[in-house]
Amino acid sequence: MTDLSERQKQLLTAIVELYVKTGEPISSDAIEKYHTLGVSPATIRNEMVRLTDAGFLKQPHTSAGRVPTAMGFRLYVKDLMKERQVPIVDEVNIRQELLDTRTEFDHMVQTATRALAKKCSTLALAINGNEIYYSGAANILDLPEFYDIDVTRFVLSMFDELSILQRVIDQAQGPEPLHIIFGEETGFEYLKPTSFAFLNFDAGSTRQGVIGVIGPNRLNFPLVIPYLRYIGSVLSEAGRIV
Repeated sequence: MTDLSERQKQLLTAIVELYVKTGEPISSDAIEKYHTLGVSPATIRNEMVRLTDAGFLKQPHTSAGRVPTAMGFRLYVKDLMKERQVPIVDEVNIRQELLDTRTEFDHMVQTATRALAKKCSTLALAINGNEIYYSGAANILDLPEFYDIDVTRFVLSMFDELSILQRVIDQAQGPEPLHIIFGEETGFEYLKPTSFAFLNFDAGSTRQGVIGVIGPNRLNFPLVIPYLRYIGSVLSEAGRIV
């Protein structure tokens, strides 16, 4: 793990989780109000400066508030967050929905995409060969990051221009099937407020693809990642028994 003190890890976790909840830059006063770290506001401010200097936080404007950077979010996802458990009832229902449609793989991919969008309350997508499916576009319209019509237009246009979406997905590195990409890393100006979480599924030699979500850069990763892993695993398993 990155060489941060326990206090800095606790503070970064508190800032990420409060930012995910509010969407606003987080001040030391907000941390003191909502979290019990056992230190003074002055200490919190000093630690926030250190985390900013180290690249885990940034100050978006002249206010005292800070927001996590992609680097800060990555550390949180990798080492600090506590994933939620997918409820048993959801596991059973999702599995049954997918098994009910397994005789038509394309239909099963669409069903998986709808389930992911519904459970994560965001925009979900899947790519199966040259086909692309998406669901939950309305979910992002209430989020401040998508009040900018140019951001929303660019995101939705990717479903008509697969090459752009593929360029984003191709930036994923490493052998793990689960990947997270932040908009500021993509090189596309209108994707800066966004993030992507997606998983490579493998349901056989001719049934390989990607399923994932697009949302704000403050995506609720503790919720999204468990559902993404579970739905991706059922999709791979069910696709192989068609």
